[in-house]
Amino acid sequence: MKLTVIGAGNMGGATALGLLEKGAIAPANLTVTDANEAVLAKFKDKGANVTTDNKAAVDASDTIIIVVKPWVVPLVLEQIKDCDLSGKTVVCMAAGVKPEVILPYLKESTQLVYVIPNTAIEIGQAMIFVAPYRASKAATDAVADLFSKVGVVKQVAFANLGGGIALASCGIAYAMRYIRAAVEGGVELGFYPQDATDIVCQTVIGAASLIRAHRSHPEAEIDKVTTPGGMTIKGLNAMEEAGFTDAVIKGLKAGK
Repeated sequence: MKLTVIGAGNMGGATALGLLEKGAIAPANLTVTDANEAVLAKFKDKGANVTTDNKAAVDASDTIIIVVKPWVVPLVLEQIKDCDLSGKTVVCMAAGVKPEVILPYLKESTQLVYVIPNTAIEIGQAMIFVAPYRASKAATDAVADLFSKVGVVKQVAFANLGGGIALASCGIAYAMRYIRAAVEGGVELGFYPQDATDIVCQTVIGAASLIRAHRSHPEAEIDKVTTPGGMTIKGLNAMEEAGFTDAVIKGLKAGK
């Protein structure tokens, strides 16, 4: 696969770095583009091809990942509209960009796949949604296989992408906000901030790992640590009284 990543900002840069670090793509087969030459240096240092010329990069690739701000997508498409996209796969990672914005720039044989990861893609721990819009199973599977090297992939219908964005892409920020709150609580309980951070992060990792290993419902794992009349149930009830579950659900729905 000859791959181009257009856009080396936060998400584009994380994607390119993750793919390189996990060996998902050979550096010689990856081209990273950006309007800002300075941000491309780190990719060049890792052996990838870099350029500010989107058209040249697309001409040399068979799979093109567009990872720019949504309002920049039409500008990128305008730049590459004269490229021969026949039989190539275009991956849109710009949230909220509708197919009708993209399709007029593509050939009939161009495959269009949407991919929505979260920023943990940089360390190979992303939750990634792959949704074909106008793509064959073979093209979709090839994209899913590529991204499976940098996280957990779920192939979903295009209509489910909004929910995926709220639950995982926005959701990683919500999880971090819980961690921040727990760290602040840990400091109040007498721990230094870095110690509290280490404790909370490992606790969250352990909780997620238990649920995944047991394939269990979270409440089943919660029941194992809620002794009648004990500290845990008192803490949980206090959180619920403050609206914990309701706040999480409202936040997810607001972010969709």
